[in-house]
Amino acid sequence: MILIDMLLGCGIDSHKLLRGTGLFHEDLLTGEVCVSPRQFLGLIGNARQLLKADDLSFLYGQRLLPGHYGAASHALCQVGNLEEALTLFSELRNLLTPLVAPRLIVEKHTASLYWVDAYGCGDQWRFLLEAGMVSVTSACRWLASSHLPWRFEFAHSQPAAVEQYWVHLDENVHFDCQVDRLSIPIEFLHQAWPGGTSIAASVARQQSERQVIELGARDGLLGALQIHFEKHIREPLNLHGVAEAFGCSPTTFKRKLKKHGTHFQQQLDLSRKRIALHLYRERGYANEQVAAYLRFNDATNFRRSFKRWTGVSPHVLKQDLG
Repeated sequence: MILIDMLLGCGIDSHKLLRGTGLFHEDLLTGEVCVSPRQFLGLIGNARQLLKADDLSFLYGQRLLPGHYGAASHALCQVGNLEEALTLFSELRNLLTPLVAPRLIVEKHTASLYWVDAYGCGDQWRFLLEAGMVSVTSACRWLASSHLPWRFEFAHSQPAAVEQYWVHLDENVHFDCQVDRLSIPIEFLHQAWPGGTSIAASVARQQSERQVIELGARDGLLGALQIHFEKHIREPLNLHGVAEAFGCSPTTFKRKLKKHGTHFQQQLDLSRKRIALHLYRERGYANEQVAAYLRFNDATNFRRSFKRWTGVSPHVLKQDLG
């Protein structure tokens, strides 16, 4: 594993690094060990405690892509433009970034990757988010052979070591943005990249899709739930109906969500907030339009809910957006 190799290369003792994870160095050397999400999160926690480096997540992210994922890595190396790359990142998320699910949305002026916690990463979410952002942008820079004008938005507040973001991402980085988003002007989507081969890319993409199926790489519960919400956000959504769609009883579904550190209403609110912010920022919707899109009975009820989700009113948000 990349993270383990990084830490061992820094002189970290393997026993301390793997402590409490249920993983053993000798077993990892066989190449036959499947690491669970919980074990990986424990490994990240140990790594952060042992190395205490502000740039650990960024250095880790730089090593992730195109990576050594067989057909998936080959497919990435054959893409002909940014749109193909971002589409692959989104479609192969279960293989390339299984705990942080990037969701691609293309609008008239902007292409955006929204980053979603697919598992319930807790304290390790920011580490995985930073690594994910770096992995995508560094891979695209290598594939395009040029710098791309990304805009980086993070929901968390500006950290003390903000210079790490400037060094490893860009100075066009923003905090306290309510959502985690990577975006770029639409005109960069279709610019031809060197090395792109349409036939080879098509074959590799088909192979990578089969690879995902063969490995049984599926969305984590929270990632799958967010996808379900996005598809059905304009329909009535309640615990009983969604639980049925996921093939279990409401009680069982509540128990599964609790195991992931969340609950149904919290996840629904996250989805609605992300969609509402997107509609304001990218489509210029008015309050009434956003309320209608999200199927609120009236704009007043929507404004009340929006302030509960974000801490600010839609009016204040629009002022911030200019």
